[in-house]
Amino acid sequence: MKKIVYVLATALLLGGPLASCDSKLDIKPVDSVAADQALLTSSDVEAALVGCYTGIQNAEAYGGYIQLMSDLLGDDGEATFVGTFIPPNQINRKSILKDNGFVSVIWTNAYNAINRTNNVLANLDKLDTPAKKARVEGEARFIRAAMYFELVRLYARDWADGTPGSNPGVPLVLTPTKMIDASSQVARNSVAEVYASVISDLTTAETKMLATSAAGNIFANNSAAAAMLSRVYLQQGRFADAAAAANRVITAVTSTGAPRYSLNASYVDEFFSGADLLPNSNEDIFAIQNSAQSGSNQLNTFYSPDQRGDIFIEDKHLSLYEPADDRLNLFTIGTGGQQSYSDKYDSQYGNIKLIRLAEMYLTRAEGNFRAGTAVGATPLADLNRIRTRVNLAPLAAVTLADILKERKLELAFEGFRLGDVKRNRESVHDPAGVVLPWNSPRLIFPIPLREISVNPKLTQNAGY
Repeated sequence: MKKIVYVLATALLLGGPLASCDSKLDIKPVDSVAADQALLTSSDVEAALVGCYTGIQNAEAYGGYIQLMSDLLGDDGEATFVGTFIPPNQINRKSILKDNGFVSVIWTNAYNAINRTNNVLANLDKLDTPAKKARVEGEARFIRAAMYFELVRLYARDWADGTPGSNPGVPLVLTPTKMIDASSQVARNSVAEVYASVISDLTTAETKMLATSAAGNIFANNSAAAAMLSRVYLQQGRFADAAAAANRVITAVTSTGAPRYSLNASYVDEFFSGADLLPNSNEDIFAIQNSAQSGSNQLNTFYSPDQRGDIFIEDKHLSLYEPADDRLNLFTIGTGGQQSYSDKYDSQYGNIKLIRLAEMYLTRAEGNFRAGTAVGATPLADLNRIRTRVNLAPLAAVTLADILKERKLELAFEGFRLGDVKRNRESVHDPAGVVLPWNSPRLIFPIPLREISVNPKLTQNAGY
C-alpha cells in the first residue's frame, strides 16, 4: 500500500512540470469518441458500417437471443427450457416480469445497433464515391429495418391484432442520438408507422445494395433486403407482395447468369460440418458470421447437448416428422427416458443462418397459394422441392396446412415460431395448460422496466 501511494505521489509531482513544458502530453483519457470526430473520412464511415454488423452479431441480437426468446414465447409444448436462467424460463412459461433481463438487453442492444446505423446514414456525404455511398446506405438501412422489424414483433401487438394505425409500436428514432437528455425521451410510434419505416428502408436498400456482398458474402446484399421484405409482407398478410419479393431472391443470378443461390443437396449439410466452424453455403442469403475469435453463437450455447443443453425437444415436436425425413438426423433423440436435443447448432463457432433459400421457397409457395397466383412456380412445385431435399415423397396436391407444416419443420428453432403463431392466428398453451390465443397480451414482451422508469413518455403493454 505504501509503495502504491509513493508511486502515485511521484507521478503527480512529475506531471505538473512535464505538462507545462509540452502540451502534447496533456491528453484527456477517453473511452469513446464523438461521431463528429470519429467519422471524418470515407474509411471512417465504412468502418462504422462494420460496427453496425457487430451490433446485430451480438448475443442479444441475431447472435441468438432474438431467435431463441421468440421461439420460447411462441412454443406450444414442443420444446422446454430446463436451464437455471430465470429470464428464459419466464419467457417459456409465458409469465414474463417487467424486469426480465433478456427482454431488457434485446431492446437496448437493438436501439444501440439502430443508433449506429443512424450515425452512418447521417455521414453518407463523407463517402468518396457514389458507389460506396449507395452500398453503405443500403446496408445500413437493411440493418436498421431488421432491428425495427424484430422490435415491433416482440414488443407490440401483431399487425392483424386490432388497428395498426393506433396500436402502440416502438419508438422510431431515425437520427443519431449523441447524448441522453430530455430530447431522448420519445413516445412509441404506432405499429403502422414502424412497419412503414421498415418497408421504406428495405425498399430503398434493395435498390442501392450490391448484387453480391463486398466481402465474400459476409455482408448483406440486395437479395437479403428482398428476403427481409418478404418476411415483412408475410407478417402483414400481403401475400402477393411476399411471393414476389421471395421470387426476386430465388431467381437472382450471378454476373455469369448462374443462379445466385441453390439448396444444399443435404439438409444436414446446411447446419453440420463435423467441426467447430460452420461456413456460409450456397443456400445462405444472409448469415451472422462467427469464429473462435469473433462473434457469439448463443444458439449453440443453449441448444447443443455439447454445451448447456438447456432446451429439451419434446415428443410432440418429433412426432410431426415422417419417418424418412432427413431433418430427423439433426436431433439427438433420447431413448429409455433420456431427453432429446436439437443438433442444429452443434458447431460451437458456426455461422448463424439468418436467411436461407429454403425459407424463400416456402414463402413463395404460401404467398402464391393464398393469393391464388403462381409467380415463379406453383405452390406444389415449391413445396415438393423442399420435401424432395429431405428424402420425402412429393405430394400430388397441396393444401395450406401442408405448406404451414413444412414451414414449421424446415425452419424449426430458427426464430420463426412466434411470428407464425400470430399471423396464422394459432393458439398455444402455457405449461399449466392454459390456452393462449394468438393475440394474448402474454405473447408480447413488456416494455423493459428500466426504459419505463427513465422515460415518462413510454406506455407499458397491457397485462404488465
